[in-house]
Amino acid sequence: MLKKKRKAVAFTIIDQNRDGIISKDDLRDVLASMGQLNTKNEELEAMIKEASGPINFTVFLTMFGEKLKGADPEDVIVSAFKVLDPQNTGTIKKEFLEELLTTQCDRFSAEEMKNLWAAFPPDVAGNVDYKNICYVITHGEEKEE
Repeated sequence: MLKKKRKAVAFTIIDQNRDGIISKDDLRDVLASMGQLNTKNEELEAMIKEASGPINFTVFLTMFGEKLKGADPEDVIVSAFKVLDPQNTGTIKKEFLEELLTTQCDRFSAEEMKNLWAAFPPDVAGNVDYKNICYVITHGEEKEE
């Protein structure tokens, strides 16, 4: 879960204009803020072209996951979630997960929660499919239903 938090923070840092999409200008600004001035347009365009379309939070997660494949085995992350799922349903109530993520340890901001729910919306009963979240974190894409 901490890696997910870091990804949300990373997205927010890169999305300099806070429009929910990482653009070439966002990349230029974040690189400049880290001291890498005068980045060529060709380099920025190559970075943007790594995505199949606009780089929103979900696409960012997918790209991030593709770069980090094998970082943590899926079963390890699922096991961490299972601690919060004693009935082994594969889901956690949205309210419960949001309370944990906003009140414990490295807390999520309201914007990070918004991004999380946009990427992984709960079902009509308010359940979040944590197995899908784990899959995306480790494989970089959503499972086909």
